[in-house]
Amino acid sequence: MRKVEGAGSPRPDETPLPRAAGAGADPRSVAVWCAFLNRLATDAEAALAAAMAYRELDGPGRDVWMASLEQDVASITVPRIALYAPLLAAETDSKRRAKILAAIGTVQADATPRGPAYALASRPGRDARVVAIVAPLYLDFVQVLACSHRPGDTFEWVKHDPIVERSRAPRAGDSLAGAVLEAGELRAAVDDLAITVVAHARKGLPLPEALGLFADLFGPGGGAAPSRFAIPG
Repeated sequence: MRKVEGAGSPRPDETPLPRAAGAGADPRSVAVWCAFLNRLATDAEAALAAAMAYRELDGPGRDVWMASLEQDVASITVPRIALYAPLLAAETDSKRRAKILAAIGTVQADATPRGPAYALASRPGRDARVVAIVAPLYLDFVQVLACSHRPGDTFEWVKHDPIVERSRAPRAGDSLAGAVLEAGELRAAVDDLAITVVAHARKGLPLPEALGLFADLFGPGGGAAPSRFAIPG
């Protein structure tokens, strides 16, 4: 699994934050801010850093961020969803989430996910099976749920990468936790995980939080992308 923050990735405290709009704004600061925004469509590390930085702000600070986007969006060349989706990942206030969704508006065809969800798994026969599910978010970004579980029993570990470039997501032939991953049928992989979720819970064990983020997959017709991606604490 790719680390969420690798060498050279922007840390939340290094992410350029917007400043309140108004006369006298430093053009250099505005230029840095806009350059950062333009990276959000192609750089998963920048998108994750933006979401984490936004999450650390209080209500007024988030309002300033939104106001700055509204002012600068006309001069940004990337799709609106690239600017607002990282904020949606970190926002829990219903009114602010509604405002973000309204700002995104109708998602243009070229900004929709560029591939379906897919599953990878190690071969059966081990005591525990390693599984990775790659689910689309927007543009070329996906999120990855990976776990080791004893089918129909318990989970050994669960990991979640919330924003990853699709080209860097796990593929068939990759090795994870010492197991070689092979392409598998998504519905079958989800069914196996769902059975293990029930068995794990019946043992009175706490379910890893990341599994809740993929609740859409475990529901009827699972295989759709999760409705909301989250930022790790």
